[in-house]
Amino acid sequence: MMLSIKNIPWIELLKENHRHPSPRDWSDQVIYFLLIDRFSDGKEDGYIDVAGQAIPGNTPPFAPGDAGNAVTTPADTLKWESAGARWLGGNLKGITSKIGYLKRLGITTLWISPVLRQRPGVDDYHGYGIQNFLEVDPHFGTDQDFKDLVAAAHNAGLYVILDVILNHSADVFQYNTADPTGKLYTPAWSGTTYPVLGWRDPTGAPTLPFPAPVNPVDVDSAVWPEELQAADAFTRMGNIAHWDDRPETTEGDFDGLKNVHQGTGPLSDYTPSGALRTLTEAYQYWIAYADLDGFRVDTVKHMDHGATRFFTSEIHEFAQAIGKDSFFLVGEITGSREEAISTRDRTGLDAALGLRDVQQYMVDAVKGWGNPANYFELFRNSVEVDKPSHTWFRNHVVTAFDDHDLVRLDKEWKARFAADQEGRALELAILAMNATTLGIPCIYYGSEQRFDGKFPSDFNPAPDPKDKADRYIREAMFGAGFGSFRSRDRHFFNENSTTYIELAKILSVRKSDLAIRRGRQYLRPISEDGVAFWYPNRIGEGRMTSIVAWSRIMSNREVVCAINTDLAATRTAWVTIDARLHAIGAKFKCAYSTDPTQVGSPVAVEGRNGLAISVSIPPAGFVIMTP
Repeated sequence: MMLSIKNIPWIELLKENHRHPSPRDWSDQVIYFLLIDRFSDGKEDGYIDVAGQAIPGNTPPFAPGDAGNAVTTPADTLKWESAGARWLGGNLKGITSKIGYLKRLGITTLWISPVLRQRPGVDDYHGYGIQNFLEVDPHFGTDQDFKDLVAAAHNAGLYVILDVILNHSADVFQYNTADPTGKLYTPAWSGTTYPVLGWRDPTGAPTLPFPAPVNPVDVDSAVWPEELQAADAFTRMGNIAHWDDRPETTEGDFDGLKNVHQGTGPLSDYTPSGALRTLTEAYQYWIAYADLDGFRVDTVKHMDHGATRFFTSEIHEFAQAIGKDSFFLVGEITGSREEAISTRDRTGLDAALGLRDVQQYMVDAVKGWGNPANYFELFRNSVEVDKPSHTWFRNHVVTAFDDHDLVRLDKEWKARFAADQEGRALELAILAMNATTLGIPCIYYGSEQRFDGKFPSDFNPAPDPKDKADRYIREAMFGAGFGSFRSRDRHFFNENSTTYIELAKILSVRKSDLAIRRGRQYLRPISEDGVAFWYPNRIGEGRMTSIVAWSRIMSNREVVCAINTDLAATRTAWVTIDARLHAIGAKFKCAYSTDPTQVGSPVAVEGRNGLAISVSIPPAGFVIMTP
């Protein structure tokens, strides 16, 4: 076990000369994000391995009749929901066993949650409370298990992105602040440094002197590597209360997780702290050791821009020095499109993870509760953010509609897209829109099985309102005590489910068509009678039930994609296409449809609204039309 940055065996690591090369263009990728603890323990019965063989196991597959099997009584309900706040047993070997499942779906890049050691005795199953930055958490497996997972992914043609944290560690020390009764508490940020009582020992008690170095025998105490035990490694300013106020948001603790001191100075002349240099070197070690292909950088909003720029520069240079020319750095930047793009440009990150705007407008467009133009204009109006062409967005924004935090939703109520009737019907439609519009698509685990995670408001007794509902959007794919659809002890690696099968077909078409992966993008006017054309638009208080169509154009090739937001009826419409690229009488054919009888059928270009083609889409369906 390494306890100091000085102990990293660089000479041995850098002898490796068979590094997995970077992708030519990250916009060609389809990312799949999973929480290690919630994905797989490798014990599922009948899952198919990478070689196509069915593997026996202990956990049977989920069947429709299993829905609700964990909540039949109030006591069972409490047991199920409390399981969701604890470690469930997913591990790295379990992920390795499901490489075949992911590859056959069409996934090309795996993004895994933080893998490093969490503070002992705490249920930080999500991985965002790191106590040792130089060791894999034993709940997940060993360092070698991590290396083996990346190697297995590479052998199958997949890349691996690791979620990394720079701005905070676990709750590794206790403030010396007490209320009138003498009870210790974490103070709120006020712009001042608070006294520290001590480093936490393995029981969580602050029994070890701060900032004295901790004896290596106490490896489960304080924070490691030992360079992070310096007094100035942490800001020590208490909890953030106002999440959008600087400098509070960059100096304060993250709900008790201790804020790392990043450095000082303006962006143009930033001086990184020793702690930031230590963390940067630790993550360089993991690149070299495990042969990683990218990082998703957590909570960039809570970092100085200078700190992020230092990290991106150091990581990019290191990765290039060992043969990874396009090591991918995507930052979690909550807030508006303009804030995300500005931060990306200032810091050197390769891409921004589109959260609030991208998610909300995509969901509203597909469910019919918002105007589709709101989503498409996030990309189309790039001139407003000083970008001359909207193709700039194709490999600089990672798009998704669900994730493990859903920060765009109320903290007391969170739910996956498929939590309601509309979402269940339209899950494939939104997966298709995400896969065939601009940006690098990211699929949140379980979406391909229509997971419906939601705060269970109808439970009796009601769950703890302080929970923030995060657990309910983090169901276990392998069942355990907290499976989706209020189930337990059933797994969901079903390659025969409709959504899995149809999404695999869509991703196959995407893989084969450069225009879908990299082309320009246009929301298209439609018409029911071929005479009056309009952009689909929500009118009044009800849902918009309409075809929503868009084009992807690469050079002189145009591909038309369209969804039908109507849950009950097939809809037919004329869709405007580019009159400069086609001629009357030319043919488009159906490359994909949720109605398989349409695939391969030709349609002729007609002289309507310039030029247009007719598309017919089943209820909640999707089509791809190619020239």
